[in-house]
Amino acid sequence: MSDQRLSRRKTYPAAERPPFERIALILQGGGALGSYQAGVYQALAEANLHPDWVAGISIGAVNAALIAGNPPERRVDRLREFWEAVSVSPFGVPNFPFDDEFTRSVVNQIRSLGILVGGTPGFFQPRMPPPFLYPNGSPEALSYYDVAPLRATLEHLVDFDLINDGGMGFSVGAVNVRTGNFVCFDSTTHQIGPEHVIASGSLPPGLPATEIEGEQYWDGGLVSNTPLQWVLDTSPRKDTIAFQLDLWSARGEFHAICSRARRARRISVCPAAPGWRRTNSRSSSFFAVRSPSCWPRCPRICCRLPRRRCSPQKRTRKSTTSFS
Repeated sequence: MSDQRLSRRKTYPAAERPPFERIALILQGGGALGSYQAGVYQALAEANLHPDWVAGISIGAVNAALIAGNPPERRVDRLREFWEAVSVSPFGVPNFPFDDEFTRSVVNQIRSLGILVGGTPGFFQPRMPPPFLYPNGSPEALSYYDVAPLRATLEHLVDFDLINDGGMGFSVGAVNVRTGNFVCFDSTTHQIGPEHVIASGSLPPGLPATEIEGEQYWDGGLVSNTPLQWVLDTSPRKDTIAFQLDLWSARGEFHAICSRARRARRISVCPAAPGWRRTNSRSSSFFAVRSPSCWPRCPRICCRLPRRRCSPQKRTRKSTTSFS
């Protein structure tokens, strides 16, 4: 790692753990935007806000596994190792900084084409031979990429025995292909393995469905991109502060036709979309955050909240903080 990158790292003063029974970290799906989740976790850890429960969908499930599957002192390093590995060009082209927006846009498009053709190291690779050469109905004919590299990466970076020991709560969500229902794989009810994490991010038609106990599963974001409901409804109930990372925003402008599909995608996956009535309603119910004695110890977090959410309120069952 370069000295320049080390010099840009921010540090936050450690504080006493806030007086909540449980700290939950909720990680959305969002592809490459999941890299921001690693930075947020680092800031929380440096502020002594170590989660007791981490829940994720899609790329959030991968980050959740890297957090829950490593001891506290190794989590940030493991997150950085993963994101640096998958940021490498499949053709070995080095990354160069660019000052002007036009050049950056052109280079990003070229890099995206490289990923489309060559895949992402440590994550997925083009299926060879191509899917159209396989018999109809075969698993290989139903996706363009193979996720064997992701399984190898998870087995290398994540200690699944540690996840299953129950020291930290761990939950990832997927969709049952046969029933269309959302399913949550929880470390208290399942023996978690790489397949559960991969299933949470098996977004068709790029990635194949993942088989678990005879059932096929797709990306959990097809039904719900935020596992907030699962965290709030799980028993036994505890006084919880939940940090939810919103990678997508529902707000935006309506531009040219080439941007319409992207805009529709953002609306469909953001927590405020009508289709997300469960997550949105539960977020609204608990956004009336009380003002306990712990808030002065978390000034960098509180300053992100609107005043109405930090004003003294009647004590609620849980407190939810959402970052957009």
